[in-house]
Parts: sequence; structure tokens; C-alpha cells
Amino acid sequence: MKEQGFFGELQLSKKILSAITDMGFEEPSPIQSKTIPVALEGKDLIGQAQTGTGKTAAFGIPMMERLVDSRHIQALVLTPTRELAIQVAEELAKIGKFKKVKVLPIYGGQPIERQIRALKLGVQVIIGTPGRLLDHMRRKTIRLDFVNQVIIDEADEMLDMGFIEDVENILENISTDRQTMLFSATMPKEILALSEKYMKDPVSITTSKEQITVPLIDQVYYESRDKLDGLCRVLDAETTGQCIIFGRTKKGVNDLTASLQARGYMADGLHGDLSQSQRDRVMKKFRDGDLEILVATDVAARGLDIEHITHVINYDIPQDPESYVHRIGRTGRAGKRGVAITFIEPREFRQLKLIEKIVKTRILRKQLPTLTDIMERRRDLIKNQVMQTIEQGSYTDYHTIVADIANYHDPLDIAAAALKLFQEGFREKTEEKPMFSQTGGADGMVRLFMNVGRAQNIRPDDIVRTVAEEAGIPGNIIGLINIYDKFTFLEVPVDVAERVLTVMHRNTIKGFKVNVEPAKARQ
Repeated sequence: MKEQGFFGELQLSKKILSAITDMGFEEPSPIQSKTIPVALEGKDLIGQAQTGTGKTAAFGIPMMERLVDSRHIQALVLTPTRELAIQVAEELAKIGKFKKVKVLPIYGGQPIERQIRALKLGVQVIIGTPGRLLDHMRRKTIRLDFVNQVIIDEADEMLDMGFIEDVENILENISTDRQTMLFSATMPKEILALSEKYMKDPVSITTSKEQITVPLIDQVYYESRDKLDGLCRVLDAETTGQCIIFGRTKKGVNDLTASLQARGYMADGLHGDLSQSQRDRVMKKFRDGDLEILVATDVAARGLDIEHITHVINYDIPQDPESYVHRIGRTGRAGKRGVAITFIEPREFRQLKLIEKIVKTRILRKQLPTLTDIMERRRDLIKNQVMQTIEQGSYTDYHTIVADIANYHDPLDIAAAALKLFQEGFREKTEEKPMFSQTGGADGMVRLFMNVGRAQNIRPDDIVRTVAEEAGIPGNIIGLINIYDKFTFLEVPVDVAERVLTVMHRNTIKGFKVNVEPAKARQ
């Protein structure tokens, strides 16, 4: 696969391509693939697309590519609301960061003096609401003499809010030798009249609204500030077969795969940097059932056709509704029920609601499973395995052993001890070391103190990976991890605590030497 896929096939500079990579774009949304080549040619265009379809990048990428090195304002984006102005400005700043493009949002409700000071420092791109922009034009604090690109975003919203006359006043003050792009979800006659008056032979671009055609998919979302912890809880509590977890970037896929593997999950990654032989190896393991979890980017998962996927998990929320539809359609095949799970951070709630609105679906909020839920799930698994073993028969060879022990112990105790042996293996009973007896850990766990924390940019998966590798223990037996600014507490099972203490004391995590000692019990 090409490093940039579709984007790499366009005549884009390295600085713009690098910004696109940093933003996590691997493939374009439908509006981007249709708009960018036309816009790069400098043609006027009308794009019929909703918010949330990736249209900001659709006009932002060619806009940034066509800017020249100058302190003058060269591009103007008109938006109906301050919220959209801020949102568009943030995304355009990311696209233009390696070209060092200065982007400034202009809107009412913010002190105009602050905007004037920023304008005097030199700005190439203005994103503004019509009213505040006209105010600056009257004050002569904004000059539009050098503007050669104008974007009218959410034109139908402008119409509804009564801004069309203001938009016309602004366009009258900009040279006709310009490129004009207009985006609108709907095309009322007033918007068409505006385009006929102020645009030159515009190319019309529309995107079809895909509908979800898989009715047997349960769609839910979880809101979590620690998505990795939330994901592990869901994986431990849900009845899953094979699942695909989608990440936004190749680096994100690699990091998540390593974190899951460190915690003992059978996971592997799939992304655009893999060779064909590496891709084939991962897919063979997944199809053969040697992998439970495939972590993938949208591009890498393209063309996958696997029937027995029970869950699709959006670890990173997709950038547009079409990607959401494509992702979740990989479960619920062949008449079987599937589950689509999306993780969001609080700031991504608006994007989730846009997906719901445009795709016309309902995504239900769920609470993350508690540790009690996870333990209940494990108990159910044990019960099912025991019931299936009874139904299958062929266990009578063990009757004589049970009969002998029944002379000394209650049959319920014998069955419970057998289950413990099956789950945990046999261990000689040893006295808990005095040094581990008062650490404040959970039952059967020892709480350890480490002298590194957030100040050293330490994350939970850094600790899990290092402790698991150094002590030779499964990552999923490591318990609660609390990271503070300058120190960390973690819990490990009592039977491996001494080994963890021995191998980790004076060891390093991310290059920082750590001291490890038993914690003092909480008061």
C-alpha cells in the first residue's frame, strides 16, 4: 500500500502530506475524494454535504496547498456560528501547521481588540461569522484585497439565520478573480441564486447517504477518559467471539496491539505499513482462530470478508459517518446478531451525535462493566464449561477419586476445590511474607509503590508491559494501577509479588530508573 493512499497520488507538498499523516487520515471520505482534485485545479465548486462528513479537510487541504508565503489574508471561510468557526479554525491550523500558516477565527462575543491585535501580527486565513467580519471591514482592520479563495460553509444555515445579505456584501468586496467554494446540506432556491450570481461555472459535487443495511447490529457507546481500561473491561465482561477493533492511525494500532498483548489478549495489528506477507500471516491467524482480536485501520481492513466476527469496536471514533457504516457492517453477517461498540472521550460527543443524525441510527449509551460484572462473567464461563463437561460425559474415571475424598470432605468443598485447581493450578500453601501483609492491596494482592508517575509521562500500559516482560508474568493478572504526578501504586498477586519486587527494583521504565517497595496500607 502507498504511504498516503489516495492523498499520496495527488500533487500535494510534503508539508501538507505530513500534516495529513499526523491527523490520522489514511483514506479520504467520499466528499474529500471528489472535492480535493477539483479544488486543486482552482475551479469553483458546490458541495452538497453535511457537517461530520469530512468537508473541512475537503476544502482545507487544497486551500492550504495553494497558499503562498505572504503575510496578507489570502483565504476566507464564512461560517454561520462561532462554534463552527472555532472548529474549522482548529482543523485548518492542523493542516497548515508545517507550512506555518497563521489561521484566525473571527466571531462575535469575543473582544474585538484582541482580534485586531492578532490581525496586526499577520494572518493568511480568516474563518469568520458574517456580522463580525463586516464590523472589521467597516473599521478597516481587515483588508480583503489579496483574497483569492472564498469558502461559504453551511450555506443553508446562513440562509436560515438571515446572513445571506451579509454574505453578498462581503463577496462584493472581494476580487472576482477568485476561487469560490460553497457547501450546503440542502440546496434551497436562494442558495442556488447566490451561486449563479457569484460563482463561475461551478462543479457540483454530491455524496450519497449510505444507510445501514444490517438490522441485526446492536449499537452502543461508552464514554471513558481512560479508553484502554474501558476496552479491557468490555473485553473481559462481554461474550465475544472474534472481534475487530478500529484505530485511527498506524501508530495508534501498534500501540494498542502492544498494550493488549501485554495484558494477555490474543491480539495482532493490521495497517498500511505491513508487507503483503505480514498481512497474510496476520489474516491466516485470525481466520484460523489463533487470534481473538484484530486491531486495524480503515484502509487495512478494506476488503476483509470474515463471517464470524461478533463485535466491531471503534476504539477511535471514525472521522465521518460513511466510515462508521463501513466499519460496523463487518459484524452481523449471515443473519447473525452483531454488536458495534464505540468509545468516545467527552469532547467527541458532538461527533457521535452527528453520526446518529446523518446515518439515522440510535447508538445507546452503556455504563462500563464493573469488576463485579467481570467476576460474574467469569463465574458464568466456569459454570457453562462444567455443564458442558457433564453433558459430554466421559468423566467417570474420576469418580473413584471423588468417592475417596468424600470420606473426609463435603462434596461441595470437593467440587469447589476442583474448580480452583482447574482455574489456578496447584500451589503449595505458603505463609504470606510479613513485608507484604499490610500494603493495602485487594484480597490476594500486594500493593507496590514506584517513584515514577505522570511527570515522567508514564502510562498504565508502560507499567503493564515492563512488569509483565521483566517478571515473566501475564499482563492480565496485574491489578489496579493508580498513577499520580510523581509516583505510582500497582497491585500484583501475592504469589508473584516478591519476583516483581526483585526484578523491578532499580530497573527502568521508559528510561527512568525506578525504586519499588511494598506500599504502606491506606489509613
